[in-house]
Amino acid sequence: RIPRVLDVGQCNDTYSAVRIAMGLAGALKCEIKDLPLSIVLSWYEQKAIAVLLTCLHLGLKPIRVGPTLPAFVTEDVLQVLVDKFGIKVCDDVDKDIKEMTEAKAAS
Repeated sequence: RIPRVLDVGQCNDTYSAVRIAMGLAGALKCEIKDLPLSIVLSWYEQKAIAVLLTCLHLGLKPIRVGPTLPAFVTEDVLQVLVDKFGIKVCDDVDKDIKEMTEAKAAS
């Protein structure tokens, strides 16, 4: 049995989360985007941008970013990320956890 919330580390450990998602998708014979997953990507270093691009390429949704956003993410850039990719900004911890444990497939 897999717990509803699984912490796999920092942003550079997202590869582990992707591998878990790929394994689940393979076992369930579906696409990763069809799994009820939420990813939280913390912006602690610049490499988080590369990790975010990888997650977007794989169609992972929703992805939460934060706790603070990089300076280049203006309100306009954030709006594009929200509208086109379903990005969510970390907000209230209790609210975020509730939404993540109620995750639905993105497709």
